[in-house]
Amino acid sequence: MASSIAQDADFKPSQSVPGSIDPLAILERLPLADAVLKLFSYVLSPSNLDSMFETHRGRSFEHVLSFPAFVQLIADALLEHKGSGRQSFNRAREEGLLPTSNAAVYGKLRRFPVPLSIGFLEDASSCLNQLYPTSAKAWVPPACLEGLTPVVLDGKTLKKVAKRLKATRRAIGKISGGKLLVATMPQSGLALTMAADLDGETNEAKLVPDLLPRVKRLVPNHRLWMADRQFGDPVQINRFLEQDGDHVLVRWDGRTTFHADASRPAETTCDTKGRTVIQEWGWLGAQSNKRRRYLRRITLIRPDEERVILMTDLLDEVAYPASDLLEVYLMRWQIERVFQQITEVFNLQSLIGSTAEATIFQAAFCIVLYNMIQVVKAYIAAGRDEVVLTEEVSSEQVFYDVQRQLIALSEVVSPAELAAVEASPLSLPELQDWLSARLGCLWFDRWTKAVNKKPRKTKSRQGSCFGAHTSVHRLRNLARAQPNSN
Repeated sequence: MASSIAQDADFKPSQSVPGSIDPLAILERLPLADAVLKLFSYVLSPSNLDSMFETHRGRSFEHVLSFPAFVQLIADALLEHKGSGRQSFNRAREEGLLPTSNAAVYGKLRRFPVPLSIGFLEDASSCLNQLYPTSAKAWVPPACLEGLTPVVLDGKTLKKVAKRLKATRRAIGKISGGKLLVATMPQSGLALTMAADLDGETNEAKLVPDLLPRVKRLVPNHRLWMADRQFGDPVQINRFLEQDGDHVLVRWDGRTTFHADASRPAETTCDTKGRTVIQEWGWLGAQSNKRRRYLRRITLIRPDEERVILMTDLLDEVAYPASDLLEVYLMRWQIERVFQQITEVFNLQSLIGSTAEATIFQAAFCIVLYNMIQVVKAYIAAGRDEVVLTEEVSSEQVFYDVQRQLIALSEVVSPAELAAVEASPLSLPELQDWLSARLGCLWFDRWTKAVNKKPRKTKSRQGSCFGAHTSVHRLRNLARAQPNSN
């Protein structure tokens, strides 16, 4: 992974005897590492990273440590050292690849601008989306949604920030970093873009006006916006429906009143599992509410569980059956698994930095890694004889093997030797063909995702005791306002 840094700094050769190891032979035996390195060199090449930096850097600047070298250090920490920045920085210095101190790297991470984090994710994800094989699918939507592109939105609070800063050392309780609102496409499983706020305690609904234009640039038209109950009020629904051709499928917030249309009686049906489904038509919001809108309400009654109540502007119950819309909405939970994998598999639970800016960049980087593994999984699934959805391939198991192979490669092949064998950059079609040939023949049964046949019921949080919590952004603002406090 450190081969890109070798292009930006002087380095020391490895201790191995020159010519004793054939890097090409080693790469041939490590196909996953070879594929990930190819993806990195295409998506996060020094030229692409320089372009990202110039476009989104704001007032940031480069001096001793270039942006491509900085990105490579963070990549090594997340891919090879389980989120340990210190291990990555020290080993890079031993190889002569880090021309500055650890404190300088941590300082750059601490001050990392949020627009650059968002631009980094968006540009890298757009490139990976182009590489995604058209024959692979993570999820196949119902036929009634033909012509619509489902887009799922959900928020993520970056938790467990270490109390290293002076402003946070005496804080009681847990501290959060930034707040994210992420958009994903369930058909491919890729995250598209995000909006972010430094205050981890803010409501992610406030990030919707910033996120929607970003998604619309990436998904030109006919979007089906899907979101949880935090976005199920008239204000957010009207934002989703600002552009003609867009539709919405969100969970009712439970607070805004729904006034049924007396001229159109409710209908009761059953879903595929025999559960009762009630459909109603009416207005969401009081008559005095200028944002009230005529919608269709779908209620799924689940025995011993909370009801699922959806609001949608897809009013035709024949063209858009309630059972299909419920199935589509339940796929919204895929983004919860995305966040879980980003946290547990890609080491977001080990936060390298201690500021909100640092946590947002690490989260953006982990999402890029997640997208990269989804592309790898897609080529593996596309090469199978039988139809295999990428969702049926375990990200955790594939990433575990990727890590093992990258570590093995770094132990026997020096960055100089690896850089020497790198071929000229491949074009998009050439890289797609190469990935198909390299990954399409790979398969191990251990990569099959385990199925939880007995899902555990979610325990109610009522009556539970939780400790105090706040965000590092609020604590830093408080410390600035009280500069003389001890």
